[in-house]
Amino acid sequence: MHAKIFSATTIGVDAHLVEVEADISFGLVNFYIVGLPDTAIKESSKRIQTALKNSGITIPARRITINLAPADLKKEGTVFDLPIAVGILQAAGFLQIDADFLHETLLLGELSLDGSIRFIKGALAIAYDAQKLGKKRVIVPKDNAPEASCIDGLEVIGVSHLTELIAYLRGERIVEPAKPAASDFQKTQESSLDFCQVKGQHQAKRALQVAAAGRHNVLFIGPPGSGKTMLAKRLPTIMPPMPFAERLATSKIYSISGKLRKQPLVHERPFRSPHHSISQAGLVGGGSYPQPGEISLAHNGILFLDELTEFRREALEAMRQPLENKEVSIARVHQAITFPASFLLVAALNPCPCGFLGDKKRACSCSPNQIARYQQKLSGPLLDRIDIQVPVTSVAYETVTNRAADEQTSATLAQGVKVATAKQRERFGSDAIYNSAMPSGMLESHCILSAEAEKLIKLAFEKLNLSMRGYHKTLKVARTIADLAGSDVIDTPHIQEAIMYRSLDTYLGQQRT
Repeated sequence: MHAKIFSATTIGVDAHLVEVEADISFGLVNFYIVGLPDTAIKESSKRIQTALKNSGITIPARRITINLAPADLKKEGTVFDLPIAVGILQAAGFLQIDADFLHETLLLGELSLDGSIRFIKGALAIAYDAQKLGKKRVIVPKDNAPEASCIDGLEVIGVSHLTELIAYLRGERIVEPAKPAASDFQKTQESSLDFCQVKGQHQAKRALQVAAAGRHNVLFIGPPGSGKTMLAKRLPTIMPPMPFAERLATSKIYSISGKLRKQPLVHERPFRSPHHSISQAGLVGGGSYPQPGEISLAHNGILFLDELTEFRREALEAMRQPLENKEVSIARVHQAITFPASFLLVAALNPCPCGFLGDKKRACSCSPNQIARYQQKLSGPLLDRIDIQVPVTSVAYETVTNRAADEQTSATLAQGVKVATAKQRERFGSDAIYNSAMPSGMLESHCILSAEAEKLIKLAFEKLNLSMRGYHKTLKVARTIADLAGSDVIDTPHIQEAIMYRSLDTYLGQQRT
């Protein structure tokens, strides 16, 4: 007999429908799975047979053929264990499921040898696209039900054991559709980090406020212990809250990566801080079956790269395209997969190998050649994509021991960010567009300069040898600074501050001399 069950797989962050066809016929007893399965799927025959046996079900000694269609679509993982098992039971006559019910339902799940149904990756991403695939309900492992139930208008049935599913499909047991708890949509507890805990560094704090307001990439350069990492870790405390659409988009990536076990949704903006030994595939994504990298896990959040010059050059260069396009494309022989990668880059590095070039407290022990080689690890095109470049100096003893309250708290800085993002929302008519992502065609209409400001940006363009990208980024940063000041026109102080954030080459040259 023949049966057809519907399931799905993910390619990138999108779900693709897979028809699981099961056929039981006379012939040499065997279990075949065809349709471009990976090793995990090929091994599922043993899991399924053992799970059925341990659930008290004996399937006839027949030839079983499973086809995963379309046959030219690569399938991976253990998500097809459950639909294959149900397809076998339907084809063998143990189940008589209504055809309309089957056509409206997606089945997903991995089977244990005892028949229990285990957590899978990608349940949220598949549930997100289920209605687009023409399905009204999904049957998923009970541990995946909270994340899948966050999709409005979709019936989510969570089951924990194969016998429970069989009883539900036979109508012998009622399983109530999963509903998200109120806590699933609430933010987690407030962070204990605050900018007032960082002594001094007012320029760096201001730079991070500008970065948070307009989503501008930031580079800190300074000696060890000057506070670069402390500053970066406190940036999330002044970022605007994530709208529900951004939570879903980020949670889909975490679902595909199997990182939603503790909570059904990502509520806070991600803060990813990979070690500098990370590979290119780990940073930007990849693998034989491409998986999201750190830049995609930081989608709608922050990617912090400490000790930037210690990262592999090829990994850093691979970030150039995602920094511009806000997505990363991974090409393989048969397909190209795209993952979203709209992140705010915060990078930190020392000015030289020993770290003390230009420091007032300790002398640099590096030779000029060592300094030059060290600084040349970063390519010009990559630095050109970083909007704000800020020197961070060591803090004086008087500043460290000053117990007076620092007015630059996270709450104060966040209030300015809130005002600037509101102006951008009014300007662009969207929560998803910020000044840093402003198309070049909008610069003329949205970056209106005063006469003095226009003279100043022209002088900077010539003196600093700005590229067109650098020129546009300076204008966008100035636009954000003006938004923080509540000004519709970009004036001289706004341009001066924006130019100051593009003077890294001048700073490094002064330190070398």
